[in-house]
Amino acid sequence: MSNRYVYGVVDAGDAVEFETDAVAGAEAVYSIRHRRLAAVVSNVETTEPERTDEDATRHDEVLREIMAYDGGRTVVPMRFGMVFESDRALKNVLRGARPAFRRTMREIDGTVELGLKVVRDEDDDVDEATIREAVANELEAIAEASTENGLFSDRLVMNQSYLVPRDDRERFDETVAGLESAHEELTFRYTGPFAPYSFVDIHVGAQ
Repeated sequence: MSNRYVYGVVDAGDAVEFETDAVAGAEAVYSIRHRRLAAVVSNVETTEPERTDEDATRHDEVLREIMAYDGGRTVVPMRFGMVFESDRALKNVLRGARPAFRRTMREIDGTVELGLKVVRDEDDDVDEATIREAVANELEAIAEASTENGLFSDRLVMNQSYLVPRDDRERFDETVAGLESAHEELTFRYTGPFAPYSFVDIHVGAQ
């Protein structure tokens, strides 16, 4: 019997099923329902899938497909490598974490995560505090929430993730483009959409 690799959790009414290139060679994803929740899974032979670059990308791409499915889905993303040996074990987790999943779904409903890194040239001397304030004033007026990520390089002026309503995505894109035009001395690295990992705080263990 195969195991269940979990990508994320959706409302039971938003259950999905489609063919795709999934993790560990799987060719389809589908939903396993328990009351008002549904885990989106694929069948895999291993309980410990190797985190290759290819499969990490597939995990993220499946989540994007879920988010875009049939007009859009709200999905609570799971970290890479979450595997359950039985439907019963998976349903036990859905049962135990149900309040946390329902609360998180309400918080992220209808949103996507977008990332922005602002980078200065190595020899440039810029007023980083002023730049961060200018970007924050523009983007945080659109986003529902934002979180600061690590400044892993001394060239990074800022590294933020934003929780943005789908309906405001175009406006957010245009605002980023405007900021980039206004600060030609900087490099803007704008990424997404992603499932809202940075705004989900649910920790469950595989079984």
